[in-house]
Amino acid sequence: MYSMKKKIALDMDEVIVNIYDRFISLYVEKYNVVPNPEDYEGRKFYNVKGAENFRNYLFEPGFFLDLPIFEGAAEVVEWLNTHFDLFIVTAAQEFPHSLIDKYHWLQKHLPFISWKQFVFCGDKSIIRADYMIDDHVHNLKTFDGLGLLFSASHNINENGYIRLNNWNEVKLFFEKELENEPAL
Repeated sequence: MYSMKKKIALDMDEVIVNIYDRFISLYVEKYNVVPNPEDYEGRKFYNVKGAENFRNYLFEPGFFLDLPIFEGAAEVVEWLNTHFDLFIVTAAQEFPHSLIDKYHWLQKHLPFISWKQFVFCGDKSIIRADYMIDDHVHNLKTFDGLGLLFSASHNINENGYIRLNNWNEVKLFFEKELENEPAL
């Protein structure tokens, strides 16, 4: 059935799910010291000295299964799901074990989202929606709708997109979008 609601493509990693906290925990476990956030500002965590091999964790079964959810994400995602056609769009193909982990993670943390709203892909340039919320500029560059950059330490120096720093800002942005919608 055709919906009149606008569509949102919502990234998962570093937007809904906090991978950096897991990397920080692994770093503390290995070196018994908390890394300085300035060491990974503007780049990926596995570029930090001593964490060069941490990207390998992404290929391990179970890595994505128990990652923490960002504060406010579940509540705002549920709100978005009632006002928009929402799809969770995650580039999972590079890390094959992440497919099943992410599927179960979504069922556990966002049970109000149907499996029909999960989009596991390798290249997000195929995605068509009105909005895309993502932490990677390269995904927004190939997107035809309005790209919204969700703040993460690796994209702090990126410009050229509307930046949403947290889930409160996501909700405020979309509340304004709904206010600006013409009445049917």
